[in-house]
Amino acid sequence: MKANIHPDYHEITVTCSCGNSFKTNSSMVKTTLSIEVCSECHPFYTGTQKIVDTAGRIDKFRQKYATKAAA
Repeated sequence: MKANIHPDYHEITVTCSCGNSFKTNSSMVKTTLSIEVCSECHPFYTGTQKIVDTAGRIDKFRQKYATKAAA
């Protein structure tokens, strides 16, 4: 391996908008990273997934751009 060509690999602190923080290794220059979603607050991991009822919008789109059947 060549010397002095690889970035510095060090420990950084990752902080989520929900307040959760954890440490990981990275080659980033900064020692902190702010994220919006983590495994503590993401709906997939928490099981509190909200299902948005978009049927009304989908039906409206289909009616607006529907093509008429050939006669």
